[in-house]
Amino acid sequence: MQSHKKIYFLSDFHLGAPNYESSLIREKKVVDFLSSIEHDASEIFILGDMFDFWYEYKNVVPKGFVRLLGKLAALTDAGIHIHFFVGNHDMWMNNYFKNELNIAVYHEPKVFERLNKKLFIGHGDGLGPGDKGYKFLKKIFRNKICQSLFGFLHPYLGIKIANYFSQKSRAKTGSSDEVFLGEENEWLVQYCKRKLNQEHFDYFVFGHRHLPLNISLQPHSTYINLGDWITHFTYAVFDGHLFELKKWEN
Repeated sequence: MQSHKKIYFLSDFHLGAPNYESSLIREKKVVDFLSSIEHDASEIFILGDMFDFWYEYKNVVPKGFVRLLGKLAALTDAGIHIHFFVGNHDMWMNNYFKNELNIAVYHEPKVFERLNKKLFIGHGDGLGPGDKGYKFLKKIFRNKICQSLFGFLHPYLGIKIANYFSQKSRAKTGSSDEVFLGEENEWLVQYCKRKLNQEHFDYFVFGHRHLPLNISLQPHSTYINLGDWITHFTYAVFDGHLFELKKWEN
């Protein structure tokens, strides 16, 4: 990586929710942000829930989001590497991003080494103790047979059903995702501390939580949660020396 280049991290846009008008405003903000960093970005990590729902039929993808998808294509065409980790709202992603946008897609957390630092990166859903109900549902949703069966539904019906359950899920959690529970009750913090008992990581970077967090776990090990682009508009940037959590002001 060139000395003046940086690595950027952002997550949880939930485009498509709660309606077209407000989603479009957020989409334009994300595109403006990406335009502002393209001069010094070497890599961009997007940690899931880019969309409030996404399913790739064999020849159909959900309509809309052309501004963001076009911007991502322009960035990869310019040589900027983009990594995407599927979230719990867009886990049914297959090869569209890879084939059309040249974006690497990951379905599980992954370890990266950058600038002599070891990073553990993922969306964050289903990790840590508790939440057994969601973990069970996640196994069903990730099952290839279940995904194929869903694909037999006409897109009009399938997307309508999925959007309904996506909205129902958000209504259930409400603003609870934005309340800090304390280190002893934050399940991703607990997960990171357990991982550190097995292996050292300089940074753990997650989304999903919708709450910007920067927590020191041990000397030389930090947990970062990226917040969201619904209410916080936060992101992280790493230049090889500082790993900072920032807010996009525009």
